[in-house]
Amino acid sequence: MTIPAHIGTGIWLLHEPTGKYTAARIGGAADAVYIARDSLADLAHVVQSAWAQHTPVRVIGGGANILIADGGIRGLLVVNHVAQIEEGDWHDGRNIAVSGGMGLLALARWCAAHGYSGMEWTIGVPGTVGGALVNNAGAHGGSMADFVQDVAVLEPSGPKLYSREELQFAYRTSLLKQREDRRFVVLLATFALPRGTPEAIRATMEQYSEHRKATQPPGASLGSIFKNPPDDFAGRLIESCGLKGTSIGGAQVSPVHANFFVNTGGATAQDYRTLIASVQADVAHKTGVHLEPEIEFVGEWG
Repeated sequence: MTIPAHIGTGIWLLHEPTGKYTAARIGGAADAVYIARDSLADLAHVVQSAWAQHTPVRVIGGGANILIADGGIRGLLVVNHVAQIEEGDWHDGRNIAVSGGMGLLALARWCAAHGYSGMEWTIGVPGTVGGALVNNAGAHGGSMADFVQDVAVLEPSGPKLYSREELQFAYRTSLLKQREDRRFVVLLATFALPRGTPEAIRATMEQYSEHRKATQPPGASLGSIFKNPPDDFAGRLIESCGLKGTSIGGAQVSPVHANFFVNTGGATAQDYRTLIASVQADVAHKTGVHLEPEIEFVGEWG
């Protein structure tokens, strides 16, 4: 395996622990890490060069909704921090274009400052636009699918433009998430956002932010562990089974919100995975409901 570390304008790191790049602050070492910061062209060049050399590539943004194994990642981990926003007046109401590495918090604040509504729910949501699109992330009744119009995706054959319909968005999933072949990168997305006043948008964001602080645990976590089953809530089911506060190693079912598992200090990826499986089994046994993970298991699990 060849790591194309002689190219790109970003930062190359070899045998790099991945915990610092994930929301839960855990994960084994990757053979190589590339932090893309400058341009989408640079990001695409590095990824395509690795593909051409048959190097396995995994691209992440904020590291939310993924659990990287203690055994790490073979090949190249690309951390996409290319954050760009452009305003425009394009066809069918498209008015902003956002790069996949843009953080959701930064996007929420930018939209508020420029009077674009519809993305208030992203305040406080970890991760980036690219990962949020793949997972169709959402909160407070909103989701990425609501206003996205087109998504430019880099694939081994080159860039491809997907319409919202082609991406087949559904609850916490999309066509991209369902692909077994992970050789793709979300480069850019266009949105058609309604206009609003900055004051009203900020007021809604503040309301959502206060609700999040009151109902979700602070600190290192993976976000929501399980998808909500139809007509119910994963957190309610876990709590009904008396599992709040349950710990395995350094991983704990949060006493604040049962669908959040927190790193209380020194947690391993295996601690998390074992706790997830234990909660799944207990909830299935006591309620008959099989909880489906919202997170993705990445890397060498042995």
